[in-house]
Amino acid sequence: MSQPDTDTAAQSPSSQQEPQIQTDGRRSHSEQMNQPAQTSQSESSHDGKDEHALHTNLKRGMESRHLQMISLGGVIGTGLFLSSGYTIQQAGPIGTILAYSIGALIVYLVMLTLGELSVAMPVTGSFHVYAEKFIGPGTGFVIAIQYWLTWTVALGSEFTAAGLLMQRWFPNIPTWVWSAACIILIFTLNALSVRFFAEAEFWFASIKVSAICAFIIIGLLAIFGVIPIAGYQHAPMFGNLVKDGIFPNGFMPVFATILTVNFAFSGTELIGVTAGETRDPETAVPKAIHTTLWRLVLFFIGSITVMCALIPWRQAGVGESPFVLVFNSIGIPYAGDIMNFVVLTAVLSASNSGLYASTRMVWSMGNEGMIPRWFAKTNRRGVPMLALCAAMAGGLLALLSSVIAASTVYLVLVALSGLSAVVVWIAIAYCQIVFRRRWLAAGHSASELKYRTPGYPYVSWAAFILCTASFVLVIFDVEQRFALVAELVFIVACYGAYFLQQWVRKRKKATEADDLDTPWFARD
Repeated sequence: MSQPDTDTAAQSPSSQQEPQIQTDGRRSHSEQMNQPAQTSQSESSHDGKDEHALHTNLKRGMESRHLQMISLGGVIGTGLFLSSGYTIQQAGPIGTILAYSIGALIVYLVMLTLGELSVAMPVTGSFHVYAEKFIGPGTGFVIAIQYWLTWTVALGSEFTAAGLLMQRWFPNIPTWVWSAACIILIFTLNALSVRFFAEAEFWFASIKVSAICAFIIIGLLAIFGVIPIAGYQHAPMFGNLVKDGIFPNGFMPVFATILTVNFAFSGTELIGVTAGETRDPETAVPKAIHTTLWRLVLFFIGSITVMCALIPWRQAGVGESPFVLVFNSIGIPYAGDIMNFVVLTAVLSASNSGLYASTRMVWSMGNEGMIPRWFAKTNRRGVPMLALCAAMAGGLLALLSSVIAASTVYLVLVALSGLSAVVVWIAIAYCQIVFRRRWLAAGHSASELKYRTPGYPYVSWAAFILCTASFVLVIFDVEQRFALVAELVFIVACYGAYFLQQWVRKRKKATEADDLDTPWFARD
């Protein structure tokens, strides 16, 4: 992340879509500085010199309701429904609630910084475009690869999970059949149009949100004794939260849980990826961001509190989802089947969002010239089919590695993806700091921004420092130390790949120039 601040706007195909800020602090032409920030890729004016311009148009097919549900859908996954019990066992009730509260705060700070960037420059694949412009082109390349890897690895695990979940109802049908059905469904939803993707994600996320709300409401009724629950002759209230002390396993497990929570909250940044395909991003993006914190608090902290109040923390998540344990204790019929359906919906939602995010990152890398530009080509519906196929191929390779190399290749991939989201958050916070500095240096005032990060620069630096700390301090967690080492090696390898690519391109250009200067009769 230590590359010099280089302005690459002049080299970037997306530079027409955003305010252009000079690195030296001078004002650009007024018509460039004042152009609407919400210009869509499909509305940008291109001249005849760009042979790809007519084939790289994405469409603004998402509405505000889609964006809000996508931001939630990217976060609420199988971790909350299945793995939350293990987290409670590690940190204890109060420790888990504290960890999720800190995680929610970190994510909200990052979202506030992302909001300013996304409204000022609503481009698809935003993270790496911002990193390219405000940190350096090499960092932009690294961030793109990191985020692509995060969702690609997730795709492989979600496809596997879908097949396993269907085994509950159809035990005689092989798992791979259901995994294949999931792959075909998710690919089709993304291939039809961005509108189909957004609408499907809206309903997938709605089911998850409804299930969590029902869980919290029913759980609260049981906590206060309105409805009976097995094992209690009176209202349980909140005695289980502090029954064995505030931190029964000490404070260090709380710290380790914060690292897990950061991974659980990854997906909120999808708001930035979708900004380039959202109608009226100036209104939709801030609205989605401001609702993120209270929804994260309600859904995650609310459900964790209910679990801990109704289930002794040492029993939470031992072989069964804590959601199922609570529903069974209350006497809700078919609790296991209901939660299996909800978790299956969560898997489909995560797959849908993952394929979309991975596809747009491939498209954006092609659009920025980091990989061959034909990956940025779109069809008449505005879908980048080549990028979609490449993203799906990456997910299938991750799925294959989970089957034939689970203890080697796949283990490394999972370790890398766990910290990649935090690296992206660090880059987002720092990019906003540099962006605002250049904006002011160019002669503008903060009031000219259509959305600005509140509490700048304190909020921005807090986001940067907290994310960096959560990344670096992984070294104190023995179980996740391997992930940190793997991530650092991978970052160095990505930088190496970028500079090697640049060296090859320069050599190729130099060779072509020499050929042009050499008379035809003197060539070999």
